[in-house]
Amino acid sequence: MPGLDLSGLVPVIEDLVLLDTVRISTPAGAPVFDPATGTYTYPAGEVVYEGRGAVQSAMSVDAAASTPGSSLPWPTETRSRYRLLTPLSAPTAAKDTLVTVLSVHAGGDPALLGRRWRVQDPAASGTLGVIRVTLLDQITESGAS
Repeated sequence: MPGLDLSGLVPVIEDLVLLDTVRISTPAGAPVFDPATGTYTYPAGEVVYEGRGAVQSAMSVDAAASTPGSSLPWPTETRSRYRLLTPLSAPTAAKDTLVTVLSVHAGGDPALLGRRWRVQDPAASGTLGVIRVTLLDQITESGAS
């Protein structure tokens, strides 16, 4: 008995969901604080992927809990869970690679521009996948590392 073939759905799903341009890159070193802007800047790393994609919030009720323990570097840092969606043809992002949104589609959320996310785990894989899903955590200024 043949299995379920979803390859015909791939272009349809990509055209409906992967509307923005994203970049996955390796970190080239520790972030450097820019006193003029009050933000951290990251040295340019190797670009692993640049192309169609989407970043979506994956918030749940427990996702906003503070990190416990006073011995941790940022005890009040919250987890900002997001998902990166890319084509199956895109390379699998390795843990700790960086994700940025380069452009958003017309009607998209421009608040995605200028943010950075860190890959939490390699992308999920499955037998019946039509797009690659990668879990992210947003990098906030107080927790840049």
